[in-house]
Amino acid sequence: MKRRTGLAEAAALAERRDAAPPDCVLCGRPLGHRVEWHHLVPKSEGGRVTAPIHPICHRTIHASFGNTDLARLYADPEVLRAQPAIARFLRWIADKPADFHAPVRTRR
Repeated sequence: MKRRTGLAEAAALAERRDAAPPDCVLCGRPLGHRVEWHHLVPKSEGGRVTAPIHPICHRTIHASFGNTDLARLYADPEVLRAQPAIARFLRWIADKPADFHAPVRTRR
């Protein structure tokens, strides 16, 4: 029985690996090899729901807003995309490859 379970898990893993990668919840570009999971409402504020996101997009969100603001005002990715700082970032990142990485400026 254990072997059969292991084979089923291996088949499921292979199927996920062959499937098209999901898109980033913030920028909408396909995800690359490096994927992070963003809590739409931060864990410190009681959030449990996560979404796949590029590391650079994730760092930009947290460099732009604190956890309290994310929980109260920006739990919806659509609202987050409408913010001027994020909209400017999204225009800049739109033509970059999936695994693009650059330093992210911190909040002032």
